[in-house]
Amino acid sequence: TVALDQEGGRVQRLRDPWTEWPPMRTLGGRPVEDTARFAKALALELLDAGFDLDFAPVVDVDSNPQNPVIGDRSFAREPGVVGAPAAAQIEAMQALGIAACAKHFPGHGDTASDSHLDLPVLSHSRERLEQVEFAPFREAIAAGVDSVMTAHLLLPLLDPEQPATLSSIVLTD
Repeated sequence: TVALDQEGGRVQRLRDPWTEWPPMRTLGGRPVEDTARFAKALALELLDAGFDLDFAPVVDVDSNPQNPVIGDRSFAREPGVVGAPAAAQIEAMQALGIAACAKHFPGHGDTASDSHLDLPVLSHSRERLEQVEFAPFREAIAAGVDSVMTAHLLLPLLDPEQPATLSSIVLTD
C-alpha cells in the first residue's frame, strides 16, 4: 500500500503540477453526483501517481466555528449534510481502486484545540455523540469505507482515562 493525505484545500500533499483540489466545504450541500465526479477525478490522478490509499474524506461535522483544524475540510456544519457526500466520495474512489479513510473518529469537529499540539476534550453525552458526531461515520461505514482514522481526543463521559485512540470503550462500544 502506498498512501497519502490528499483531501483537497489546505490538506493535500501533491501540489503543482498535480491538480490543486478545493476543500470539501465546496461540495457539501451540492448534489452527491458532484462529489462523485470530484472523487473519480481525484482517484484517477492518485492511481496515475502510484497511490492506492488516500487518508480522506474528513467525515467530521464542523460544529465549532472556533475549531482550529477542521473548518472547510469538513463537508458541512450539520451532521445531516456531511454523510451523503462522504459516502459518495468513498464509493467513487474505492470503485476505482483507491482505498478511502473516514476521519477523525469519533469526531474532531466540535473541539477547540489542535490534537497535534494538545489533547482536545469533547465533553458530550453519548446521546449527543450518536446524533451529531457518529452519524456521518455510520454513513461512511454503510458505504463500505476501507479504513477509519481515529482522533486523538478525550471523551470523558465515555472513558475518562484514555483518549479515543487508545480506548477500547470508545473504539468497540
